[in-house]
Amino acid sequence: MDASVKNKVSDSYNETLDIPRAGFDLGVFVGDLAFEEDASSDDLSLEGLQEELEECKNDDVVANILSKGTKLREYAKGVENNVRQVELDSIQDYIKESDNLVSLRDQIHDCDSILSQMETLLGGFQAEIGSISSEIKSLQEKSMDMGLKLKNRKVAELKLARFVEDIIVPPRMVDIIVDGEVNDDYMRTLEILSKKLKFVEVDPMVKSSKALKDVQPELERLRQKAVSKVFEFIVQKLYALRKPKTNIQILQQSVLLKYKYVVLFLKEHGKEVYMEVRGAYIDTMNKVLSAHFHAYIQALEKLQLDIATANDLIGVETRATSLFSRGREPLKNRSAVFALGERINILKEIDQPALIPHIAEASSLKYPYEVLFRSLHKLLMDTATSEYLFCDDFFGEESIYYEIFAGPFSVIDEHFNSVLPNCFDAIGLMIMIRIIHQHQLIMSRRRIPCLDSYLDKVNIALWPRFKMVFDLHLNSLRNANVKTLWEDDVHPHYVMRRYAEFSASLVHLNVEYGDGQLDLNLDRLRMAVDDLLIKLAQLFPKPKLQTVFLINNYDMTIAVSKEAGPEGGKTQLHFEELLKSNTVIFVEELLMEHFSDLIKFLKTRVSEDPSSSSERPITVADVEPLVKDFASRWKAAIELMHKDVITSFSNFLCGMEILKAALTQLLLYYTRFTDCIRRIVGGSALNKDLVSISSIMYEIKKYSRPF
Repeated sequence: MDASVKNKVSDSYNETLDIPRAGFDLGVFVGDLAFEEDASSDDLSLEGLQEELEECKNDDVVANILSKGTKLREYAKGVENNVRQVELDSIQDYIKESDNLVSLRDQIHDCDSILSQMETLLGGFQAEIGSISSEIKSLQEKSMDMGLKLKNRKVAELKLARFVEDIIVPPRMVDIIVDGEVNDDYMRTLEILSKKLKFVEVDPMVKSSKALKDVQPELERLRQKAVSKVFEFIVQKLYALRKPKTNIQILQQSVLLKYKYVVLFLKEHGKEVYMEVRGAYIDTMNKVLSAHFHAYIQALEKLQLDIATANDLIGVETRATSLFSRGREPLKNRSAVFALGERINILKEIDQPALIPHIAEASSLKYPYEVLFRSLHKLLMDTATSEYLFCDDFFGEESIYYEIFAGPFSVIDEHFNSVLPNCFDAIGLMIMIRIIHQHQLIMSRRRIPCLDSYLDKVNIALWPRFKMVFDLHLNSLRNANVKTLWEDDVHPHYVMRRYAEFSASLVHLNVEYGDGQLDLNLDRLRMAVDDLLIKLAQLFPKPKLQTVFLINNYDMTIAVSKEAGPEGGKTQLHFEELLKSNTVIFVEELLMEHFSDLIKFLKTRVSEDPSSSSERPITVADVEPLVKDFASRWKAAIELMHKDVITSFSNFLCGMEILKAALTQLLLYYTRFTDCIRRIVGGSALNKDLVSISSIMYEIKKYSRPF
């Protein structure tokens, strides 16, 4: 139908082109263009015209027509003529372009033919592409199927290869297990055998395979052979530990740890044999270490220096102890019963190596028990640390350590239980308590817990013994026989010196620890010695001698405390207060001995107002004998006071301080006395006999010069 329409249009178009272009007349087509008035126009209704005019008043054309008064009919006719003219012009332009249009038609026809051919060709291509797409899709499906099969086959091949590798028993492995020596290569082969044994035992698919039936007997025979061989090997290595003079730590680190996989193999594939090896090692090390510690303790006992006996107490009379018991050690060692001295150095050398007994014995050296105690526990710490780490690394069991050390602990406990009940050295016991504390810190820094319970047990054993010995000292003071202890000597008493050294030692040992219980015990001891010292002082016939005795003992106690360390604490403060109060008493007693009349006069007669009506006024006659008496002998009295102080006090510096205090007090008394004289009526008459204050000051300075 489309083709027929095209042909009709083409024919009509050709017929139009056949008209002669030179004689073309528009009238043929359009005729006369004329407008006839509509006869019925007069009958038109004008209703709504006003509204339409209002709506079109803004239109330029309508506004122009209305302004010129042009008739609409005429205007419409002119517009129609213009349109007709434009139409004719357009037709004329079309006729001018007719050649181009014909050429365009031909080109369109040719293109239509070419496109028709291309449509046919592309249709064929589309059909072929559809066929190819179907083939590609089929190939893709086949490729995916082949890829999946290949992947499954690779997985199956890998599993099969692993299965074959894990289950097969290579001849070389058999040769090494059966005939090879136990070395690094042998242990690598053991690892391979262990993997195969685990593979056979763990994988359920393997147990149902036919290959296992052929391989399992061979694997079992290899397992038994390997277990038997490594058992003999490791037992031989363990027996080497029993040889005398064997360095156990070196043998463990350089030999046994190299073969720790052997023990792991036995643990996994020969449990019964492993338990035999485990038991053999425990039995060997238990006996070896027990023997070592027993021998070491015996050697240390030969080096022990006995410091104190049951009679070496603070309050025991020196003459009460037997001369035979004193003859065992030199006198310089007996002083260590109460004084700390150089024994404190052991705490500064806490991490030094243990003593080597035969070297010390060859040098004829003796040591207090705390030195041997530290050495023994240093050896124990190092041995226990090494053994604990070895057991954890070699066997993978920390519990083995505790079974091994049951023997050494028993040996040490037996020794300690025999020594402790006979130990009456309170200073040594406190040093041992501090040593245990330091050893606990060392083990904590090492992060090795294997000695925690043992060290706690030793600490718990030491404290009650220390308390018992301390109470012996305390009771010796409380129950002391004052009459047998008293000596007619104002110098420091030996009991007080013992107490001073003993308390200063314990205070010094408690500085870094702040043990409140020890402080309470020291307070109890101080109160006991205070009571005893007062009782001893009261046995002196003169109050002055009593005061001198107390001052000497207090001063000695303070000096010993300061010598021990700067941290004297409240005990030192207590004795400093007592020293001050007794110094004041002595100064008054000394001045009363030489200037009694003057001091009595000042205390009884002198007041703020000498002419006060409350008592009899002081006259020149009352003071003149005192002035002359003082002027005649004050220098001699001071010299006597100086000699008295020098002979009375053991500590020269303390005596000089007391003399200085006495002279200062004398100066104050005399100053007060001269002030009193100046207020007496007629007192100026005595000025010639008064000693000048500057003279007294000069004399005081003479005795106050440092020596």
